[in-house]
Amino acid sequence: MSIHFTALPTDTVRALQAGGPDANGQLPERRTSDGVGVPCRHCLQQVPAGRDYLILAHRPFPALQPYAETGPIFLCADPCAPGGGEALPDMLASPQYIVRGYGADDRIAYGTGGVVPTPGIPDRAAALLARDDIAYVHVRSAANNCYQVRIDRA
Repeated sequence: MSIHFTALPTDTVRALQAGGPDANGQLPERRTSDGVGVPCRHCLQQVPAGRDYLILAHRPFPALQPYAETGPIFLCADPCAPGGGEALPDMLASPQYIVRGYGADDRIAYGTGGVVPTPGIPDRAAALLARDDIAYVHVRSAANNCYQVRIDRA
């Protein structure tokens, strides 16, 4: 099973970078990166030290429903190129993450979530995506449950 790490859509990111409201209707906050622990969900890289980034609420689901979690994410403050592809993104710098499958109805597929060592993410995602009941996978922070990146079938 081939997989693809999918960045946030560029049109969504550009609207936020231009000062548009986040999932809570608030303006993104602007900070300066120290170069550690600031993963951009669009370029899928760490925001370099000295560069500005945005903190905002994001809901990576198309509609409100009980499983549509909203939480904080970071984005480069200035336009960045979209990341993604088959390789594990550089932004995934922690030792482990939660990997969880979702159905076509955008709801958690129970029993699919677990904490996975970072190098094992591609294999776990491929195994989940081999199942007919899994439409896509989220990678989330193991410490805070923050959304990191979506994984789709390639």
